[in-house]
Amino acid sequence: MTAQLNPRGDVAVLVPAAGAGVRLGPGAPKALRLLAGEPLLVHAVRRVAAAESVHTIVVAAPVADVEAVRAMLAPVAPVIVVPGGAERQASVAAALAAVPAGPEIVLVHDAARALTPPELVESVAAAIRTGRDAVIPVLPVVDTVKEVDGAERVLGTVDRAALRSVQTPQGFRRSVLAAAHRSAGDPLTDDAGLVEKQGVTVTCVPGSELALKITRPFDLALAEYLLTTGA
Repeated sequence: MTAQLNPRGDVAVLVPAAGAGVRLGPGAPKALRLLAGEPLLVHAVRRVAAAESVHTIVVAAPVADVEAVRAMLAPVAPVIVVPGGAERQASVAAALAAVPAGPEIVLVHDAARALTPPELVESVAAAIRTGRDAVIPVLPVVDTVKEVDGAERVLGTVDRAALRSVQTPQGFRRSVLAAAHRSAGDPLTDDAGLVEKQGVTVTCVPGSELALKITRPFDLALAEYLLTTGA
């Protein structure tokens, strides 16, 4: 059954899904790899579409797979699909340009975080509604972190109390994200980094253990297991 998005919602979600995912091994683009018989992208979009305030979802797909992705997602939710770029930043910019008038909160979400619960989508959006310009979900760093040099010699131990692991969706006021992309220079790995370079304050909300990023074969196996437990 196709999910119905909220026509009165104030949130647009951008899903850059054009990456190759080389660390996951050879095969299809990462967002199209199968998890429990369905592409990661299908899992991710289904969960985003279940968030009550989502008005629009835009997916930036591999150029060669735009029509296939459009057909794949049609039974899941009414999604706009655009060709992605060679870099993640270009894919996000292409998706942002396709957002229709209306939503003033824009979330950027990795298809590789396929098990992200709808509640996290709502939590990030709610924080933007309080007047914040940019919000990211985070988890505390639990491992000991060492700084090393080029020869792998330990230089010191980093205080992990001030460190956080960053997840998606990352949320922004639409005007803030648009301005950051207009001024973008060197590609960065996340959109929060772009707005940080513009001097915008980025604040944190608690993330979710389920929002793990599926990057390696081990992550895929873990996600498979989590699905069997009802995640």
